[in-house]
Amino acid sequence: MRFRRKPSRTDPSAPRPLPPPESYWGHGGDYHTWVDFLRRWSTGEDGEDADLDARALPPLAEDQFLGETWERLTAHLTGAVDVRLRAWAERLVRALAAAPDEFGYGRELTQARTGLREVRSVAGHSGLPTGLRTSLTELVDRHIAEIQEQLERALDDYARAGGDLAQAERRRRTLRDNPLTAVTSSPAPGARAPATPSPPPYRTDPWQSTAPGARPRRRVIPD
Repeated sequence: MRFRRKPSRTDPSAPRPLPPPESYWGHGGDYHTWVDFLRRWSTGEDGEDADLDARALPPLAEDQFLGETWERLTAHLTGAVDVRLRAWAERLVRALAAAPDEFGYGRELTQARTGLREVRSVAGHSGLPTGLRTSLTELVDRHIAEIQEQLERALDDYARAGGDLAQAERRRRTLRDNPLTAVTSSPAPGARAPATPSPPPYRTDPWQSTAPGARPRRRVIPD
């Protein structure tokens, strides 16, 4: 009975196993760096990990990856932004409900905008391609506008249900004086500021320009 010889590692005829995907980029490369950041950031770990800094993320280009890989990365981005926004909205609702007065209500709205700026900074990260950066920022801004509208509708519902109309109007005034949508009026993070056109050259009138201390000139107007 003959046994087939097991191919050795040095046997050129032996099939070589494919390396795992991570080996193509060492530890996972830029893809792994972004996915790891998004996983931790979406769960709010930035408050616990000092090394979680979006500014350190590497730039990405779509042609770096295969189509399926790029789609997975885009899904990670949109999913992380969605989770972060949902958690932010839940915290805001609880904080507003616990606000003792109009000052506290306005303070919670102001503090909530800080969290929104952070979400926009990741959605509009300068390391993302322009198209993806723009679409993600627009997605965030639409969500912010929807939250603002929901807060307004909640006041309408409160008034229709027989609530204190004066209180509802005071709360509405506070909400509109401290709008969450104020963060969307700033340029999208990562976007270049529009160039400021240079003013036209100023031409001085020699009859109106005089040296300091000089006697004023007289203009002769013929008949």
